[in-house]
Amino acid sequence: MEEVLLARIQFASTTLFHFIFVPLSIGLAFIIAVMETLYVVKKDEMYKKMSKFWGKFFLINFAVGVVTGIIQEFQFGMNWSDYSRFVGDVFGAPLAIEALLAFFMESTFIGLWIFGWERLPKKLHLASIWLVSIGTALSALWILAANSFMQNPVGYEIANGRAEMNDFLGLLTNQKLLVAYPHTIFASLCTAAFLLIGISAWNMIKKRDIEFFKKSMNISLIVGLVSTLGIAFSGHAQSQYLVEAQPMKMAAAEAIWENTTDPAPWTVVAGIDTENQKNNWSVEVPYLLSYLSYGKFSGDLPGMKALQAQYEDLYGEGNYIPPVKTTFWSFRIMVASGGLMILLSLIGLILLWRKKLETSIHFLKWLLAALFLPYIANSAGWIMSEIGRQPWVVNGLMLTESGVSPSVSSGQILFSLIAFSLIYTLLAVAMVYLFIKTIKQGPHEKLKDDTTATDPFDANAGGAVKWN
Repeated sequence: MEEVLLARIQFASTTLFHFIFVPLSIGLAFIIAVMETLYVVKKDEMYKKMSKFWGKFFLINFAVGVVTGIIQEFQFGMNWSDYSRFVGDVFGAPLAIEALLAFFMESTFIGLWIFGWERLPKKLHLASIWLVSIGTALSALWILAANSFMQNPVGYEIANGRAEMNDFLGLLTNQKLLVAYPHTIFASLCTAAFLLIGISAWNMIKKRDIEFFKKSMNISLIVGLVSTLGIAFSGHAQSQYLVEAQPMKMAAAEAIWENTTDPAPWTVVAGIDTENQKNNWSVEVPYLLSYLSYGKFSGDLPGMKALQAQYEDLYGEGNYIPPVKTTFWSFRIMVASGGLMILLSLIGLILLWRKKLETSIHFLKWLLAALFLPYIANSAGWIMSEIGRQPWVVNGLMLTESGVSPSVSSGQILFSLIAFSLIYTLLAVAMVYLFIKTIKQGPHEKLKDDTTATDPFDANAGGAVKWN
């Protein structure tokens, strides 16, 4: 069991760290594409500068994300060989398509976008960044198709002692994928929007390039509000899906031990006693859980004790109740972070419309701190989704303890865990350093040497250029 625990810790750490970069790349590519579209349509040089400035953050983030993604896939074969052997025919297909199609598409058009300024026609250059944005969204689709199979296995048959794909279309129309994909895209847009909001707020507090960052703030607040509302509605769809497809996860997320009353109340907070399988106290909102689950103010939900008995009859003896406290509180952290982002986006747009945002220093400081909210929400949401699936690595098909590599010792896993953690720490330090350097540099680069170059994207820049 020590090998299982260490393998799970390594999987969690590599995935959580990788997931810092993925949504930001997806969201930034879209927002930059919008900015460049405004430049091409309005012929306003400010939007061109915005595309270039925020493009630097995208390129830094994308580069680090590629490295973390390689490690993420590498550890599947290293620590989870039995899992890979059993479901590799199904799970590996969307991952291969992501690498060969979507990632190739992203990489190709990123290159054209970087080196195409002033060389490609404006509309062709604009098409490049839109294709990058589409490529990042397609990457998310294929990755989520693989993850959705783990949550709700479809499109397969058991043959020769392993799962083999027999319905590729079924994999792409997986109900879990259909509800998870919009939620992930909205979360990605939100992550990028609040990065721009936070950096713009810092510059507005410092009274630097006010007009530039006001325009950036305007676009990002609109994207932030639309995306956070999209997260709320798509999250509601996921809750309704969980009731039918993963009732144990839903019960754990709501700390429901016994079958609920009809209508079911939603538990805001609770004192969870996992040892005695009960809640010592709770604060509840009447009727709300029934509405979240069924779209109406009636209906009850099964508790974990009843579901445990059903699963024992179906799968045999074992503990099928996931870590309740982790699932319960991670869900509430995600919801609270999302609600706060909706509120901040709405207030920010009102202040911007009333032309009071740049003078509202205290609120700008709140927006600066809100830069971290999407990362908190993303991480909490992933933890809830993955921990709530336990003890399954593939829901109802393969237990987590059955998926680890039988020939890898706990010492080997611990060594690789420490090594990967050190690599991630170095990458994090490098990324933060480059982000801070870019923020301090601002949208208008100044040259140390006397040269005609104006920015690092200038295709006509010649000679050795040193940047502040």
